[in-house]
Amino acid sequence: MHVDVSPLERLDVLVIGSGVAGLSAAVRLAQLGGARVGVLTKGELEQSTTRWAQGGIAAVLPGDEDSTDLHLADTLRAGAGLCDHAAVRVLVDEGSERVHELIALGAVFDRGPGGGLSRAREGGHSTARVLHAGGTATGAEVERALVEAVRDSAAAILEDWFALDLVLEGGRCAGVVALDPTGEPQRVEASHVVLACGGAGQMYAVTTNPVEATGDGIAMALRAGVPVADVEFVQFHPTALHHAAMPRPLISEALRGHGAVLRDGAGNRFVDELLPRDLVSRAIAVKLAEEGSEHVWLDATALEDFGRRFPTIAESLAEAGFDPVHDWLPVAPAAHYLSGGVLVDLDGATALPGLWAAGEVACSGVHGANRLASNSLLEGMVFGARCVDAILSGRDAAEPTGALAGLVTGTGAARSSDDRAGPIAVRPVADCRCGADHLGAASGQVNASPGTAAGAAAQRAALQAAMTNWAGVVRDASSLARASEALTGVEVELVPRLDRATAEVRNLADVAKALLEAATEREETRGSQARSDFPDTSPSFRCRLSHGASHGSQPGARRQHGSVVLEA
Repeated sequence: MHVDVSPLERLDVLVIGSGVAGLSAAVRLAQLGGARVGVLTKGELEQSTTRWAQGGIAAVLPGDEDSTDLHLADTLRAGAGLCDHAAVRVLVDEGSERVHELIALGAVFDRGPGGGLSRAREGGHSTARVLHAGGTATGAEVERALVEAVRDSAAAILEDWFALDLVLEGGRCAGVVALDPTGEPQRVEASHVVLACGGAGQMYAVTTNPVEATGDGIAMALRAGVPVADVEFVQFHPTALHHAAMPRPLISEALRGHGAVLRDGAGNRFVDELLPRDLVSRAIAVKLAEEGSEHVWLDATALEDFGRRFPTIAESLAEAGFDPVHDWLPVAPAAHYLSGGVLVDLDGATALPGLWAAGEVACSGVHGANRLASNSLLEGMVFGARCVDAILSGRDAAEPTGALAGLVTGTGAARSSDDRAGPIAVRPVADCRCGADHLGAASGQVNASPGTAAGAAAQRAALQAAMTNWAGVVRDASSLARASEALTGVEVELVPRLDRATAEVRNLADVAKALLEAATEREETRGSQARSDFPDTSPSFRCRLSHGASHGSQPGARRQHGSVVLEA
């Protein structure tokens, strides 16, 4: 699809997204100076998934009794054999400096009676190392500090702009085509583009993600042939409040870290609440199936000073009509975090020169098959900064490091049990059909015309229902086939000027198809990929499953149907 657009003034670096990764990159660019920087976001700067994060920042700071080696070991354990050891080492070693920089920007974290930073323990962590702000308002505080710093910088801020597709010129990324606030397409040119636009939690009807989380960056990469991997690993948060509100109010892991317990319908505990999230979510899903119920109970009645310690949660519970001092809270898993994304090296470079990625949109190798709690904000801070440092050093193309190194290793032979034995191989998903111009409606039930607001909303709801019903916490070949069938029924009309609502559904459909293809091919249970028909972990799948350019080919070398302003 071609559109006639006029380029805006060319930027040195264009950051897509205004969460922790994107704003960390923009602030660092402003601090180091010398580059014309733009931040493009589909809402206001403050309107990102980061703002919703109740969890904290897992980091080992100087003087802690904790160690970075222990943090690394906990992260590798949660990642179920698919973490990149070098990427995790970067995360835990550089996290301390990034936290201190955030504090220097004015972020205020909770402190104990003696004035030292308070720490909490969360699921999968072997010790208390998680920093919080306002109890469970860490994301909001991080976002506030970064937004203020960006607004005070020289960055060109493009709010309420929606990135449609990458612009490719001369074998590299040269910017994006985006809808401006009036809905008109504009070409925004840049020497470097940093994707930092989050995940795709809106693929699911039951989610903790805001409505903006529609997989835009991953979908743009898929359509341009840029390698994307590990998208089958969707982490479901075990304890979202079972309530009509959407996104679902999140009942933070911090409560379980402080002693809240999970109970079944008979009031019995049935799982270790401090296991990694994938194991707790799976245990809840099994219990729900056994009982034929829609939720289990979180008992936080033994926690002292609930309102003071967890003011954000207390407020949201009060709005929903619950009193955690006296009431057990109905909870169930909800789609929360995508561990995969656009493949990057240790500096956030993708396989397409000029294109970088950081945060949830990226597959850095840090999370593997399941993200360790409270590593996501840290990842955005660390790898957003590394993107900037590499760009300013003159880097243009990716190096064979981190998760991206697996593209060089061949066809996905299993690695040894030593995580430091070498890069985890990347294997193309067989029969990849991502980027096609169809999306599903279960049983063809969507009757509204494509391209209309009503049609886009109905298509989005049908897609979310299919993914929730058949590609959720526990999957099998039959359910994945039903979900795939549901995503082939209705065309998305690629009109000359896509509206935002239709473009978001197109993005969700492209990412959902990639997820279903990878989840179907991965015949094992590993991390947040739970296959009831393949309940064991298989050594033959100790590899990343990728979509995009095949080994040895160049991203963007062939035109992908549905992409805007791509080279033929």
